[in-house]
Amino acid sequence: MKMIIGGKWVDKPKKIDVLNPQDDKLIDTVPRADTKDVEEAYKSAEKGAKIMRKLSSYERYSILKKTAELLEQKLEDFSRTIALEGVKTINEARKEAERAVNTLTYAAEEAKRVSGELINIDADYRNERRFGYWIREPVGIVLAITPYNDPLNMVCHKAGPAIAAGNALVLKPTYLTPLSALKLGKLMLEAGLPEPALSIITGKSREIGDALVEDPRPRVITFTGGVEAGEQIIKKAGLKKVMMELGSSSAVIVMEDADLKLAVPSIVSGSFWAAGQDCIGVQRLYLHKPIYTQFMQEFVKETAKYKVGDKLKEDTDMGPMIISEEATKVENWVNEAIELGGKLLVGGKRKGNFYWPTILEQVPEKAKVVQEEIFGPVVVVFPFKTLDEAISAANNSKYGLHSAIFTQNLDTAMYAAKELQFGGVMVNDSTDFRVDYMPFGGYRQSGLHREGLKFAIDIMTEIKLVAIKSCKL
Repeated sequence: MKMIIGGKWVDKPKKIDVLNPQDDKLIDTVPRADTKDVEEAYKSAEKGAKIMRKLSSYERYSILKKTAELLEQKLEDFSRTIALEGVKTINEARKEAERAVNTLTYAAEEAKRVSGELINIDADYRNERRFGYWIREPVGIVLAITPYNDPLNMVCHKAGPAIAAGNALVLKPTYLTPLSALKLGKLMLEAGLPEPALSIITGKSREIGDALVEDPRPRVITFTGGVEAGEQIIKKAGLKKVMMELGSSSAVIVMEDADLKLAVPSIVSGSFWAAGQDCIGVQRLYLHKPIYTQFMQEFVKETAKYKVGDKLKEDTDMGPMIISEEATKVENWVNEAIELGGKLLVGGKRKGNFYWPTILEQVPEKAKVVQEEIFGPVVVVFPFKTLDEAISAANNSKYGLHSAIFTQNLDTAMYAAKELQFGGVMVNDSTDFRVDYMPFGGYRQSGLHREGLKFAIDIMTEIKLVAIKSCKL
């Protein structure tokens, strides 16, 4: 498959192989871009930005709405692409494709709401003959860098608000899963997005990342990925607005009064969706001592039922890790936890890129599976006596993306919502709950600013003030 530079399909002699992570079989190839391609993308984006800023809100709405409609017509095709190039089962991929339609639809609607307000300037004693207003205008060029775990919907979360705000877009999907993004780019162009306003450049970050990030032309960088990569971008970006969704170690608290029939399946799903390669997936689980044994019996039993295997089979529950290095990392961290005294209750098995759903208890706090983001199908369980103890343990992390509490007591829920220091607190739901228009982001090393369409548009626009002095009033 070719890449898109300024709305044109571009090929290169050098290629990147796109492999199916479950068996490393070749799916397709994409061009291996170099810094000259980056320059062409930004030259085109400069032209595209001038075109985009002149489009009306309705025109931007129409492009995004049409893209969503075209995507909805091709859901099964996109679902298969997501499943083949990524880590999701076909059923998980279908849900992502459906969500992507919604994300683009919400973005289209937000294009009509990019507005400002009047300012009562004459309230100031010096300016009684003035009035004013402020509006939002596009920043010009947005650089978006996306990960492998949501190869379609994450692209929509960056492309949607960029276009809704009237910007040109330069997108670099990860080289591991570029096909979904390129196919979406095709639909955007079919929907009427001006060609110079779109580049989807395929390459490896170590070869083109600095050229993309250090260039002064993009005003906004929106990045989803690891903390180390995020820190490097911050150091190299220069004077830009940077949106980042980085690492996580999501924590769930289950109280004595929780509805376990609700909590157990919700936490199982939240732990092992996409083989745990989910930034808001459950990693740390805190159980009230009175229900610890009962919960764990059900939790282990349901986890043991998970069917791991071929992503395209309808009855498969969980697919592979993205590459062997990630599977090996998970295996090593679990082994370390066990060597430090942790107890393996289920899982702990690896075969190739597959790692089975795993539950650990009695793990020391110093273990990597507690301190770091594992980004794999592993949950570490701890008992607690008091709610304050559980909240303190949950907050004791360098990450702060999502947390959750299961309880039937409103006072308990409200107290936890206030005290948990995370970007999102879910009550009676798993940490991986998300609707695509809500603010999404985290505290501490989990990121900067918030995604979620309207909130992303705020970053992808500039505020312009207009003050008018009347000569006759």
